[in-house]
Amino acid sequence: MKKLLIILSICSLTAIFAGCNSTPTKDDFSSKEETTETPSATTENGNPSYDPKRGEGKFTKVDVGATLDAAMAASGEKVYGVKCSSCHKTTDEKLVGPGWKGVTTRRTPEWIMNFITNTDEMINKDPAAQAQLEICLVRMPNQSLSDDDARHLLEFMRKNDGVK
Repeated sequence: MKKLLIILSICSLTAIFAGCNSTPTKDDFSSKEETTETPSATTENGNPSYDPKRGEGKFTKVDVGATLDAAMAASGEKVYGVKCSSCHKTTDEKLVGPGWKGVTTRRTPEWIMNFITNTDEMINKDPAAQAQLEICLVRMPNQSLSDDDARHLLEFMRKNDGVK
């Protein structure tokens, strides 16, 4: 029975890694999208309009200074080591989830904080999160991180992207 469980586990992990083994192109990751138009609440036929920023989360403004907060980044690195490193690399290489290199240039601080703290709703509603799911084929589990842990992770991501 133990051998069967081990074999099934290995097969499952192989399938997961095979699904995420393709190399993403630059087009697979959208850059920060800035829109000045506010879409109407409904379309001409009465259906809800498409809102490309329909992700869920409480963070609407995250102040990240021009310089790095080294203490926060160090704390974020510890959180990364415990909660994130098994699925994410700090390079642009994909493991189970996407690599983190350049994430702070592709996503806003608010988006990152909302995704870390409200993973399920962001995957269910946010087009960028849904596009990433289509690439990796594995939903990021909710890690139940506090707002402070999420902010420290964001600072670690900034450090990883070269902010000094």
